[in-house]
Amino acid sequence: MRHLLLDASDRATLLRELETMPAFLQKRFAGLSAEDTVLEGPGGTFSPVEQCWHLADLEREGFGARIRRLLEEEEEPALPDFDGARVAQIGNYRSRSLLEGLAAFRSARLANLERLRGVDADQWSRGGTQEGVGRVMLCDLPQMMAEHDAAHRAEIDAWLASRGRPTT
Repeated sequence: MRHLLLDASDRATLLRELETMPAFLQKRFAGLSAEDTVLEGPGGTFSPVEQCWHLADLEREGFGARIRRLLEEEEEPALPDFDGARVAQIGNYRSRSLLEGLAAFRSARLANLERLRGVDADQWSRGGTQEGVGRVMLCDLPQMMAEHDAAHRAEIDAWLASRGRPTT
């Protein structure tokens, strides 16, 4: 993995971009019926309610846990992978509330961003080894989050397009 040590201005821009994901979800999923929220996407991708809960769980149990461990725990921690498909199956996301999933994601994302905004210059290079990824540093996590958001934005827009709904 290529480590991306951004300067303070570029890092602030990236963190502001990450802050927009909850509003993206809110806008894209506004006005969906309860029936629509559980319809899977093209190619078996997550339904809207599954998207929200997956993002919430990953934000808490994946990114949030990695941030915490890199900042607070032992040097060079071993960071487990987050098996989103398994967590979704166990969590029975389709039986849950879209709005509660969105609120859970928003809360977890804002908590992670607050934590990242408080990181001092020396802490950005704290690292560990993530299962399935290899060596990661704290500075890598915001970019990983942005890449994950981009993939879900594309899935969500494909879901909307497959139902003849606008993607703007």
